[in-house]
Amino acid sequence: MKRWQYTLGFVAVCAALLFVLFKGFGRDPHEVPFMLKGKPAPAFTLRALDTGERVSLEELKGRPVVLNFWASWCGPCQQEHPVLEWGAREFGSQAVFLGVVFEDTEDNAREFLSRMGASFPQLVDPRSRMAVDYGVAGVPETYFIDPNGIIHGKHVGPIDPQTLTTRLRQLTAQATAAPAPESP
Repeated sequence: MKRWQYTLGFVAVCAALLFVLFKGFGRDPHEVPFMLKGKPAPAFTLRALDTGERVSLEELKGRPVVLNFWASWCGPCQQEHPVLEWGAREFGSQAVFLGVVFEDTEDNAREFLSRMGASFPQLVDPRSRMAVDYGVAGVPETYFIDPNGIIHGKHVGPIDPQTLTTRLRQLTAQATAAPAPESP
């Protein structure tokens, strides 16, 4: 093989690598594309950890929902929990905050919440069926659902106050801009 063919091959490989790197950089690693964006959130009815009451997504229609999957054994969830507690106190009148215990025992979840606080409902997802419906790959993951039950975004990893505030403002702006559903 001639020298120029090696050089051309090397240049082609370098160009391909640069293209891959270019496509990957500049993206927020917490912005994970997923199939449910813009689609109706999967329906659920789960039991609240503290009261045993049933909570369903259908009952929450008309209000934005912040849905957070977490576990007591998850280090990043421990980092994130104070932010969600703050968010629930700060924005609880504008959106419903819900936690979903993921792959954990109820006793461990209760102990975690007794240490970290529990100002918003925490739901039990037996056998992780709801997590599968939402496409949860790991914890923490937070979903943002508009008042019509449409998923507008997903945040992977521990959420920070600025991102939570921005996402909630987007949801509440959409809620006030959207026309009210017609009554039958």
